[in-house]
Amino acid sequence: MVDYKINQIRYLEIDDFPKGQISETWLHIINNGIGEPVRIPILIARGEEHGPVFGLTAALHGNELNGIRVIQKLFQEIDVTTLRGTIIGVLISNVPATLLEQRKFNDGVDLNHIAPGKSSGTQSQLYMYRLLDRIILKFDYLVDLHTASFGRINSYYIRADMADPQSARMARLQNPEIILDNPPNDTTLRGQAAKNNIISTTLELKDPHLFQYDVIEDSLVGVKNLLYDLKMLEGSILCPVKNTILCKKSYWIYTDEGGILSVYPSLTQHVKKGDIIAEVKNIFGKVTKTYRCPEDGVVIGKSVNPINQSGSRILHLGINPTVIPCITDEEM
Repeated sequence: MVDYKINQIRYLEIDDFPKGQISETWLHIINNGIGEPVRIPILIARGEEHGPVFGLTAALHGNELNGIRVIQKLFQEIDVTTLRGTIIGVLISNVPATLLEQRKFNDGVDLNHIAPGKSSGTQSQLYMYRLLDRIILKFDYLVDLHTASFGRINSYYIRADMADPQSARMARLQNPEIILDNPPNDTTLRGQAAKNNIISTTLELKDPHLFQYDVIEDSLVGVKNLLYDLKMLEGSILCPVKNTILCKKSYWIYTDEGGILSVYPSLTQHVKKGDIIAEVKNIFGKVTKTYRCPEDGVVIGKSVNPINQSGSRILHLGINPTVIPCITDEEM
């Protein structure tokens, strides 16, 4: 890596960074309560040849850390001298929450539910507005890296608009265990990116609060596949997982009884209508409620936190799962 730095910027102007190098910078996005800058760390790899702008974002929720390591490793491994176009790695999107080791922004709001934010709004609305305006809207392609939240675990799965051929191809190239067909007509970061014609997927990298090197390596293979497919880098597309599960919709199942929760199915397990999926016990260990699966599906994510107030999550159920190939040799 070429040690080239612009110490602080306020807008991501790609042309300000040299071609043929990897640069590091801090983007000053807001000030904290005593007037000190809150800065987002960004890596920029610019090729000598013109091409797409490919963006990766991590830690939009402050406890979702696996994506940080994916971006670090990608920039350590790419040969920028052969790069066509630009790769942008936003190492921490939600800096205040990451410093507090929590999911939500420091005013208690989930940033991924308020896009596009407001230029004259609340603390979180302003932050989201500037994140999009100053960074994300510079991209042609986006992979938004997430994990499960506290007390839950996820499979390695992708949210993508499978009706859009480019998004669908991006999803399949990343070799996920599960693809959730999820048109981005919402207030998520991906939804707002799509409204601005940025081809986007959301990649869920298992669990929060830690680096999990198995899924980091798996996702790194998938991200490189995208760069190879876009002809931004030279390399061979790898599809170690030949098939993935496609779900047309999904939903969470919740408890209506508080107590000690045990969730029984494993991630990616197929479950049938009527199967026992969870039990709640009182503090003395006696079963007070048994939960059965309301319909056939596959387990995308689940709760692992035994402390369950009424209305807590049980599992994330994918509906109408079908097996599809990731990418066939004929499509490469």
